[in-house]
Amino acid sequence: MKHKFIQVRNEGRIGMIQLHRPQVMNALNRTMIDEIVQQLESFDQDSSIRIIVLYGNEKAFAAGADIEEMRGESPLSLELLDPFAVWDRISLIKKPVIAAVNGVALGGGFELALHCDLIIAAEDASFGFPEVKLGVMPGAGGTQFLTKAMGQAKALEWIWLGDPMSAYEAAHYGIVNRVVHPEMVMEETMKLATRLEKQAPISLRLIKEAVKRAVDSPLMEGKQFERKNFYIAFDSRDQKEGMEAFSEKRRPDFKGE
Repeated sequence: MKHKFIQVRNEGRIGMIQLHRPQVMNALNRTMIDEIVQQLESFDQDSSIRIIVLYGNEKAFAAGADIEEMRGESPLSLELLDPFAVWDRISLIKKPVIAAVNGVALGGGFELALHCDLIIAAEDASFGFPEVKLGVMPGAGGTQFLTKAMGQAKALEWIWLGDPMSAYEAAHYGIVNRVVHPEMVMEETMKLATRLEKQAPISLRLIKEAVKRAVDSPLMEGKQFERKNFYIAFDSRDQKEGMEAFSEKRRPDFKGE
């Protein structure tokens, strides 16, 4: 598949998606988002891929949405276009998705990172929602993700002011998993991805489903969902392999079956 605004490659069993619109700091237009989501879905369906990494360049993960593309829209045109529907498909990706963030992740770029499961950030990376300064607001889930991560009061403060958040502040609130030297972001990301791709793929999927359910469900409902996924794992060959390997004191060889 030929892409205009992303570059795609495989690193063994890790699928790599690079945002590639450097002339505008990887600002996200609709074509670019469509390409990202379609490639995420393609990797998700590819049995040879176990982990997905999304990254930009040394200056920007993504500097936000393409303002020029949006400035002429009306409420009706946006309602008919429904430009955020494609973003919902990211939440349906079953494999682990890691965002590697150098530089800025602002507006839609921050929302794209928040749609990923894990975030590795450079020490000088910055995150934020500057939409209020344009007379608008986040629209691809930013208010929801940030409130769940930080709580109502802090989320309102950050989104109302539109100020940038440092990588260390983002880590403090549990938004970022690890903060590293800028030159180490990809190395640390690949180290984490390599560890994850050795885990049982079905277990990773079932765990991701259960953790995401925990965010939106009452405790008892979440526990019931977790229990069902625990039982499902026992129908996999990987469960047999994992427990046999444990008994035989060897490294398991998971096949994703």
